[in-house]
Amino acid sequence: MAELKLITGNANRPLAEKIAKYIGVELAACEVKRFSDGEIFVQINDNIRGSDVFIIQSTNAPADNIIELLMLIEASRRASAARITAVIPYFGYARQDRKDRPRVAITAKLMANLITTAGTNRIITMDLHASQIQGFFDIPHDHLYSTRVFKDLVANIECDPLVIVSPDVGSIKMARAFAKLCGADLAIIDKRRPSPNQSEVVNIIGEVKDRNIIIRDDMVDTAGTLCQAANVIMDQGATDVMAVCTHAVLSGKAVERINNSAINKIYISDSINADTKGLADKFEILTCANLFGEAIMRISGEKSVSSLFNDYPD
Repeated sequence: MAELKLITGNANRPLAEKIAKYIGVELAACEVKRFSDGEIFVQINDNIRGSDVFIIQSTNAPADNIIELLMLIEASRRASAARITAVIPYFGYARQDRKDRPRVAITAKLMANLITTAGTNRIITMDLHASQIQGFFDIPHDHLYSTRVFKDLVANIECDPLVIVSPDVGSIKMARAFAKLCGADLAIIDKRRPSPNQSEVVNIIGEVKDRNIIIRDDMVDTAGTLCQAANVIMDQGATDVMAVCTHAVLSGKAVERINNSAINKIYISDSINADTKGLADKFEILTCANLFGEAIMRISGEKSVSSLFNDYPD
């Protein structure tokens, strides 16, 4: 069996270190630095010839993160790695998964092409913004679900009667699975999005009055929709509002909006490094390191990863 090697770029080194600790290995020595003009340079300083290489790198902004990933894949391929797996906790550009207006790029497909062409043999992701993006890759793709990350949280929540709210139609499947896990009812936000990063809550489908609410979504970016939804839900008589969001993009004034909103608590994963976001007490970070570590060990050992999907009911 090929030796397992973990490599990481600069996107989320704390998460990579947690994954390495879970597996019980050291991160491979690797340099990722910049020339004076900003050009990226990578060098892997460990021998990885014949190794089973896993490169841990989210592709959130800036674009340097995706470039680092591509260069690490290329460097691993030229160093004669036996197999290269790109571990992408947060797959950026996933919102651009279709041509929904004239003369726009399907950038999610472009990213998939770039990652594959660079020399990747396998992909691991978590909570893609659109599940069909799995089909953009012509290589094996293991799509993990963060339900397992937040499962223990659910067991400790005592807030009956509980309703899980989907912030839009696209998140219904995730919210329904979470509601089933919690034994809770489901409600749906009807919203309109006139332009990117702007939305308007139109209606709430379901009963929220005198209920404790958890808004479940795959990501929180500007937090506009999330905070609007929370405020409208409270205006309709909800007792309490919490949120569970997998990927904490938190761009612009997102943190400020959440702090000033009706949301009492928001739980996020560490798929994106939030160390520089200045998060307040409303935020609680749960690690996805164990989920990725288990998937990496199973894949490297040629074992089934199906059991990792059991917490995501149809």
